[in-house]
Amino acid sequence: MTTSVGALLPVALDAVALAADLIRSRAPGPLTAKGDRDMATDLDYAVERAVRAHLRDRTPGVPILGEEEGVTGDGGGDLLWALDPIDGTANFVHGLPLCGVSLGLLRRGHAVLGVIDLPFLGTRYSAVEHAGAHLGERRIAASATGALQDAIVAIGDYAVGPAAEEKNRLRLALTAALAAEVQRVRMLGSSAIDLAWVAEGRLDVSVSMSNKPWDTAAGVVIAREAGAVVIDQDGSDHTTDSAATIAAAPGVAEQISALIGRTMDDLALA
Repeated sequence: MTTSVGALLPVALDAVALAADLIRSRAPGPLTAKGDRDMATDLDYAVERAVRAHLRDRTPGVPILGEEEGVTGDGGGDLLWALDPIDGTANFVHGLPLCGVSLGLLRRGHAVLGVIDLPFLGTRYSAVEHAGAHLGERRIAASATGALQDAIVAIGDYAVGPAAEEKNRLRLALTAALAAEVQRVRMLGSSAIDLAWVAEGRLDVSVSMSNKPWDTAAGVVIAREAGAVVIDQDGSDHTTDSAATIAAAPGVAEQISALIGRTMDDLALA
């Protein structure tokens, strides 16, 4: 099996096409509780298992990390698939079309390939490191916005479950800080969509105060390859070990990093 990243793009494209077809053609099914106000549908599990089977067949030497069933395969190699079978499950369950399949490939913890398919919007994003980001066959680029007052900013979901109140102190403070400075704040309920739309220039910034590889691996490489700046909450380059995932058009990256830093400092002094 080849470990050339570019050679693995068709494998990923076929995998998300399979997943998207399942999502469009089947109902969510019964729900399984995963914690406080968190859930997975039967279809989440069915999609993950179908994609796992496809990837095992096409790339048998590459382990797979899925949101629902963890890691399978030998984790000792350089590569790791990271899969969210339905990113935006709550949206999907409620009939909102803002959900998608996110499949990324990590090389030693660094995102090098990503495919995001939005089944109900008819769009598919892809990127390979050093080869640009694409919507279908069309190359895409982050926006040219240069001032936060002109920026549309998506913010990630608020926390639920253990320590949610403490985690949400920062999220709520950031929401207030953004509302005071940017053109509009949006919460779309899908990290994959947030990152893909920063890559396409529909959004100028995505701020998510979390970083789970199945949520972010694909979107991070797509955003980077589109020219966006992807950083952690302290302004350092984003990695799989980052605490947060902030993607921004290059013209507003320093401004959003400074706003986050001020907000965190204010909370620490409160």
